[in-house]
Amino acid sequence: MDSNETSRNIRTRWFSEAKIGLFVHWGLYSILGRGEWAMNNERIPKDEYNKLADIFNPDSFNVNTWVSLAKEAGAKYMVMTAKHHDGFALFNSKFDDFNSYKTAARRDFIGEYVDACRKAGLKIGIYYSWMDWQFLGYFAREKYKDSLKEMTEKAKCQIEELMTNYGDIDILWYDGIGFRDPLDKDTLEKIWNTREINKNVRKLQPNILINDRSTTKEDFDTPEGYIIPSAPGRLWESCMTIGGAWGYAANSIDMKPVALLIQNLITVAAYEGNLLLNIGPKGDGSVDEEEARKLKEIGKWLSINGEAIYGCKRAPFTSSHLGLVTVKDNYAYIHVSSWPGKQACLAGVGTEAVSARILGTDIEVGVANKPNGRLIITGLPEKAPFKYHTVIKVEFIDNPTGHTEIF
Repeated sequence: MDSNETSRNIRTRWFSEAKIGLFVHWGLYSILGRGEWAMNNERIPKDEYNKLADIFNPDSFNVNTWVSLAKEAGAKYMVMTAKHHDGFALFNSKFDDFNSYKTAARRDFIGEYVDACRKAGLKIGIYYSWMDWQFLGYFAREKYKDSLKEMTEKAKCQIEELMTNYGDIDILWYDGIGFRDPLDKDTLEKIWNTREINKNVRKLQPNILINDRSTTKEDFDTPEGYIIPSAPGRLWESCMTIGGAWGYAANSIDMKPVALLIQNLITVAAYEGNLLLNIGPKGDGSVDEEEARKLKEIGKWLSINGEAIYGCKRAPFTSSHLGLVTVKDNYAYIHVSSWPGKQACLAGVGTEAVSARILGTDIEVGVANKPNGRLIITGLPEKAPFKYHTVIKVEFIDNPTGHTEIF
């Protein structure tokens, strides 16, 4: 392993072990309660939309409520929108006055967020959208070339502000580099000059991780709304909403059940990825009660089963019909999604098991190592002990390996 690879491993280790983060979409659109794309979807004129900044003044809001919720959910990092597609920044920007510090709120919410995360021991991620609906150049590049140039200059300068003014930042989470018509990466690079911007970002923040939403892949992939593992060795993170939109959407009927959210977390952990779960706070900064409840339920599950998630890797044997399997050191964790009754079989195991127990209980169960990689687990209760996935922890004499022979 060369020095560059060693340095990268040190820089990325925390991310590969974190498994779960909290995403926050918040801005002027939160006042409307119709999702983060309301300005574009409803063709709201800029002058009309921008008046929302005059009433965006959440006096009683304290970012520590979000940070506390993230901790309670078991998250190890957060990512917050510094500027979404509508162009309104939640920080004190010297480059553009359309921001929370120079309008009604008179507050630098990114500064408050960074300080709160740092005090709580959470890793800090900042989201920044390249596209900006404040500029006609986004909608018609050839017709409004000067406006396009102003938009790209704003992105360059504000990214530098974010990387300069808030101490160490752990993640730069880009979004929205494309336009209404599809463009190839070379054309996008000519417009945005992202390689030079990212080079400067790394100069300012040597330990930062950058996602794949510029013109280069950078550090980690970000499948949105679905789970597609990257190739082994490549960092990845699946970002998902709890409700039906990223920004606050009142009376959402698309809330994901807790069981599905936990299953998604198990799936990303079993394939060495992360799950970035999103909330869309209301305009006053308060979190939807149902979203908060679901996050707390996940946190309760992790308080029992966290060792089967954090820092775990994919199993060297095929996933069991019982559920997905994660491994760490000389242990394997079976995340049982379909309870088998009093006995279970895990196949394809190449290392001798010595003991097993059910996490969160005093129940120790029996293990029997059979030929052809079959591991029989006995003494299980008739019914699953927990409402959500029950985890069986299996101890091996050494790091578990796979067994490829079938008969």
